[in-house]
Amino acid sequence: MNEFSIVCRILGTLFQRSPDDALVKPLIDMIAQDKLKASWPLEQDELWGRMAKAMDHKAITADYQAMFGHEPTVPPFAHRYDEEITEAEIREFLVTRGMTLTDAPADAFGALLLAASWLEDQAAEDETAAQEELFDSYILSWYGAFLGKVEAHATTPFYRTLAQITRDAVIALRDELDSESESDSE
Repeated sequence: MNEFSIVCRILGTLFQRSPDDALVKPLIDMIAQDKLKASWPLEQDELWGRMAKAMDHKAITADYQAMFGHEPTVPPFAHRYDEEITEAEIREFLVTRGMTLTDAPADAFGALLLAASWLEDQAAEDETAAQEELFDSYILSWYGAFLGKVEAHATTPFYRTLAQITRDAVIALRDELDSESESDSE
């Protein structure tokens, strides 16, 4: 798994799953112990350190549930921010590339980052083109509005800081795809 995949997987997981999910606990523990920044490929140590200092597991779980739970104050779905994007279109895009999906909405922000990781890990011939299409068609048009709402509605420094980390990371990830495309065409 390379750095692109790791960044997408970690950020996708933090947006897709509640902090009290057993699969997320080891990741939350790493953040709380300020150990994640040592292996984080982007220059965001200060932000990760801020998250570690403000870790209150009960509070971040409540924050997650309020923002993204059953009656979300911050809907994490692409179609809520960009009316030209449909969940069915994203689902078809991912299934066409061989991804097996559950009944969970495919247009959730966390799910899209996890899909970018999956596309990277599959290393298909058109991997960079598929990732570029995923970012350009299904993430870039609305992620800023979504992360802005996260920052505005979060009651914990954890999610406000996660939004900042993610905003910078999405830009860096898309830039990396451009670099890979340029390398491939040379």
